[in-house]
Amino acid sequence: MKYCPKCKKLYNDEDTNCTCAECKSKALEEITDVETSVYLCSGDVMERDRVQAALTDSGIPSVYTRHMVTGNSQLVTGRDFDGFDILVPYELYEKAYDVAVGVGAIELEGAEIIEDDAQIEADDVEEMPRSKRTAVRIISAILLILLFAGVIYGTDAIMNAIKSLFT
Repeated sequence: MKYCPKCKKLYNDEDTNCTCAECKSKALEEITDVETSVYLCSGDVMERDRVQAALTDSGIPSVYTRHMVTGNSQLVTGRDFDGFDILVPYELYEKAYDVAVGVGAIELEGAEIIEDDAQIEADDVEEMPRSKRTAVRIISAILLILLFAGVIYGTDAIMNAIKSLFT
């Protein structure tokens, strides 16, 4: 397996191209050490934290590198808008890849998302007639008002009972 030492992307041995497609580096190298950090995926700070948490739960160590795409945005906005590359050891790359696919950080090309049978599809749900929907809203509002009134009158009755104990 070959990788780019600059951006850490992996390439198959069958690739005759000796140039990294991402960073255009011309020095693709063979991986000799299984502890070599290789690129897994990219994301913002929230995606990075989510993927690293999933990797940690699976016992996979990971590190990240920052892409300064927005300069000092964190100083101005208080939020970090920079991008991150998550790197994992080469020996655990396949397991890490499966974890990243499982949490949705990496989408498989041509993969079809299978929906649960228990999930109701929008086509199967009948639209409620307008008059029925209006009646349900009015009844819900009346029940909410009655609930609030019950809580207020109940609290008032309890407070009056407590007051009567002290007078």
